[in-house]
Amino acid sequence: MSEDSDQEKTEQPTEKRLRESREKGEVASSRDLSGALVVLAGVAALMNSGHSAFQHARRIFSFGLEYRREALFSDELPARALHGAMHEALWLFGPVAAATLIAVFAAPFLLGGLNFSAEALQPKFDRLDPIKGLGRIFAMRGLVELGKALLKLLFIGAVLLLLLSHWQGQLQATGRGSVTAGIAEAISLLGSAALWFGSILALIGGIDAAYQKFDHSKRLRMSKQEVRDEMKESEGNPELKARVRQVQQMQSRRRMMEDLPRADVVVVNPTHFAVALVYDDGRMGAPRVIAKGVDLLAQQIRLVAGTHRIPLVEAPPLARALYATTELGREIPAALFVAVAQVLAYVYQLKQATAHGDPPPEAPRPAVDPDLMGPYRDE
Repeated sequence: MSEDSDQEKTEQPTEKRLRESREKGEVASSRDLSGALVVLAGVAALMNSGHSAFQHARRIFSFGLEYRREALFSDELPARALHGAMHEALWLFGPVAAATLIAVFAAPFLLGGLNFSAEALQPKFDRLDPIKGLGRIFAMRGLVELGKALLKLLFIGAVLLLLLSHWQGQLQATGRGSVTAGIAEAISLLGSAALWFGSILALIGGIDAAYQKFDHSKRLRMSKQEVRDEMKESEGNPELKARVRQVQQMQSRRRMMEDLPRADVVVVNPTHFAVALVYDDGRMGAPRVIAKGVDLLAQQIRLVAGTHRIPLVEAPPLARALYATTELGREIPAALFVAVAQVLAYVYQLKQATAHGDPPPEAPRPAVDPDLMGPYRDE
């Protein structure tokens, strides 16, 4: 694959990229969908409370047109009229305001949830640059938005013109009957027109929302190199991590070799395995592994043990089982108590025999469950 093709943004954005985008306030949003939901919610609230809204509106007008004789001579008339009008206005516009407020927050939820970004509120003075502003206007994105606006205007205008031509007779009839009937018919036609307008906006908003989500995801796409670089940043450089592991292993081996002279015995599998054990019945509940290794490291353990005159006991099954089951610094498992006890007893007998010049005791051959050897069973 060529380097150019490798830099194509073909990979889906990672969680880190998406999180950074949200922190910057860069989320998918559709003004058309928000506007459609607000219009539909407002129209639905008005039509649902049409009769009560009419009554509240009539009362508001009555406060300015109807007064009793005694009220005209009262200083409280303006305040009472204003208070009554405000109360009626609250009941008139309250349902519409509540419905539209809910609709304002509903659109972001449909596109992935609300998002507050302090970074997006910070002033960016480069946006005041007129040259850059013209560049954004005549950029491909600006031309696309302009084309969408013109198409929406033409589409909505055409539909509303068709509706007006279809309702021409009904509109003319509103002036022929009574005033109340005419007003009711006009309100009904306006409500129907608003519903059509909101439905058209909802259709456009749905299409625009799908496009905005696709466009936002496309803008956040990453190249393969960007994904690799991000993985290195989040997980660390593999070469550095390998170097850290190497240093840690070296430090662990050094500490292990420093602790090795305290061992009571080293159990070996003549050449491949070596496990050093220490046991203090006053402080330990069971013997503890203080050093272990295979191959080259096992040879180093045997050399250090020989230097410090630590007994070496050949017990291949036990050496493999100890290596497989017990980590450094941990006590041996209960399943190996009997086998290790035989080895320690032999070591103590060997020390006594050496001190008194007696012949050495016979080396033990402890039995070990083959399952305890794990992957080293056949070595």
